[in-house]
Amino acid sequence: MRQVVLDLEESLIRQVANAGMGRSDVLKFWFGESDEVTPAFIRDAAARSLSEGETFYAHNLGLAELREAIAAYCSGLRGEGAAPIVTDRIAVTSGGVNALMLAVQAVVDAGDEVVAVTPVWPNLTAQPAIMGARVRCVSLKPVAGRWQLDMDELLAAVTSRTKLLIVNSPNNPTGWTLSRAEQEVLLAHCRKTGTWILADEVYERLYYEESPNGPAPGRPKPGAPLVGEGRSPSGGSHVCAPSFLDIALPDDRLMVAHSFSKSFLMTGWRLGWLVLPAAYTTHMGKLIEFNTSCAPVFIQRAGVVALQRTDEVTPQVVAQLKNCRDTLVPLLQGVPGVELVAAPGGMYAFFRLAGQGDALATAKRLVLEAGLGLAPGDAFSADRSPAMQGWLRWCFASQDPARLREGVDRLRGWLARG
Repeated sequence: MRQVVLDLEESLIRQVANAGMGRSDVLKFWFGESDEVTPAFIRDAAARSLSEGETFYAHNLGLAELREAIAAYCSGLRGEGAAPIVTDRIAVTSGGVNALMLAVQAVVDAGDEVVAVTPVWPNLTAQPAIMGARVRCVSLKPVAGRWQLDMDELLAAVTSRTKLLIVNSPNNPTGWTLSRAEQEVLLAHCRKTGTWILADEVYERLYYEESPNGPAPGRPKPGAPLVGEGRSPSGGSHVCAPSFLDIALPDDRLMVAHSFSKSFLMTGWRLGWLVLPAAYTTHMGKLIEFNTSCAPVFIQRAGVVALQRTDEVTPQVVAQLKNCRDTLVPLLQGVPGVELVAAPGGMYAFFRLAGQGDALATAKRLVLEAGLGLAPGDAFSADRSPAMQGWLRWCFASQDPARLREGVDRLRGWLARG
């Protein structure tokens, strides 16, 4: 077995979860998923497909109906002036994780240089390492109550030797989100260096900022559930997070990874997609063949229905998550010793406990001594940056905000006991 595989570290989040396995008294906020089940009409679509005997292989790139639905959905989210997303740019994948790994496999060779903005979900730095790449991390920093990117540092890190830049926005675990201006700077810079951008935008819809000037001018595209930055079809001010697809040309060296997991309550279904330049889509299909062959047909049928009825799912998901965030954050801010940085997007509160150095040890103690399951912050730092010590991630995606209040009570009590 390759040494790089032998050297892979077990997920620190899984280590914490394993410490609480079998305990019904633990409040579990360690994994990045809602505790709400997938809507019945999505489950029914999969069941109907199975009952009709759709148990065979599909096209490597996905069902035509699903690719067309994804293209229409992605185009509908874009603002005026953005290049439309055509079906030839869509590859259906077996989950967002698969989408990200396929993208890395497509462009990264052993010995290549990859730059990643961290802290970030550990798979995003492990995947290029598995391919034998050298991963360089540029860290976000908490400044004046918000996470900020040192753009000069990132631009200096991305050179003509950099094969791939990986950016997750809105970010897991911090909720940090690239601004439109920052995206424009990065895209222009990577065009000059010839660097591919892999944008993990699975949390695009889970964005809670409001446009300071209200909706942007112009009419939304027909059928778009949320359109562009600062616009919604209802005329409100709820927005999607800025996407590279809003500003990129169709042939830019850009791959955008998406998933049904978060916005459609479909984490266990393992269904996602990639948007990439049309010239490379057929080649991506070959790569899918050698990885998974195709996503299961009955799961793809569920995806089609989810997209057709997205306004029955995603707006409610976003509203519930915002309610959960607005419940949890003030409570955590009121706990002595907690430093909490604002999260404009995503589904996590990322905070630091004063006096707690080893985040993994702290997370395990919280499980064992307080019945509280959180993810250790250093799980999201490939270089095990000392700056991540003491940080914890709390997934606030819960049907019942009372669980969040109970969790804060347990944290407060644990800290008081010293």
